[in-house]
Amino acid sequence: MNETVAVLIPCYNEAVAIGKVVADFREALPQATIFVYDNNSTDNTAAAARQAGAIVRTETLQGKGHVVRRMFADVEADIYVLADGDDTYQASAAPEMVRMLVESQLDMVTAVRVTEIEAAYRRGHRFGNVMLTAMVRWIFGDRIRDMLSGYRAFSRRFVKSFPALSSGFETETEFTVHALELDLPIGHLTTAYKDRLAGSASKLRTYSDGLRILSAIVMLAKELRPLPFFSLAALGLVLLGLVMSVPVLVEFVRTGLVPRLPTAILSAALVELGVLSLLCGLILDSVARGRKEAKRLAYLATPGVAVHPSGARRGRPFAAE
Repeated sequence: MNETVAVLIPCYNEAVAIGKVVADFREALPQATIFVYDNNSTDNTAAAARQAGAIVRTETLQGKGHVVRRMFADVEADIYVLADGDDTYQASAAPEMVRMLVESQLDMVTAVRVTEIEAAYRRGHRFGNVMLTAMVRWIFGDRIRDMLSGYRAFSRRFVKSFPALSSGFETETEFTVHALELDLPIGHLTTAYKDRLAGSASKLRTYSDGLRILSAIVMLAKELRPLPFFSLAALGLVLLGLVMSVPVLVEFVRTGLVPRLPTAILSAALVELGVLSLLCGLILDSVARGRKEAKRLAYLATPGVAVHPSGARRGRPFAAE
């Protein structure tokens, strides 16, 4: 395979595990260049990664989303493998993920986590992932299985067209929605998921980060699916206005009077707000379509891995550094 491969590992206080993670990926993908981006660690994460043979760089803006944005902007490669630095993912699965990406001409391959270890995948995290994944499947398309997995392989086209607007753990949600919104070819690979090494602590805060991810899904729905989003709001406002108007109308038909004037005004205002919400959805839907076309053009402007008519692949002359 002639394609250049970059392994990207965002890290914050992972000195206990990062050396093993780098060594495992060097063994699994000996042709790859391994980048560790240190995110203001207060331990010796950077030194341990450098000693293990990785190229170490720094991102000072705190948060995984900021690190991903920096990595995607700085690193040049044909294929990108993104993994966490906590040694919870199996590096041995990376060659198969890369093979799937290249041979099937995919833009993203997601490692679907499977484990029986309670400490590795806590019940709350598992439930939150199922619930949030179901929401995204319902809104954006039923083509995903593990939305919050941090272990993925990407094509260059995906990486260089990815907006990377989030700052924290909601970046995985952005990956998924970007692929679904542009109808990109994606794949999944079931992989084992391990618990952390002794002395290593998770940076994911179950409730606060879960709420941030939920908020990100709602915002993405508003930005990318404005017509259904605002139509739903319009329906709720109109129904509420009509329900409130029923006793006013009954009284008017019976007596010809409107004794509940404030209620009549409020119900009329709610119906009017519903109509305005629907109009906003129609206008923003045109804006969203234009943004989608721009993203699609940015995606197509990035060359993919060339494929000869005979089926043989030809790598492009990109360097991983």
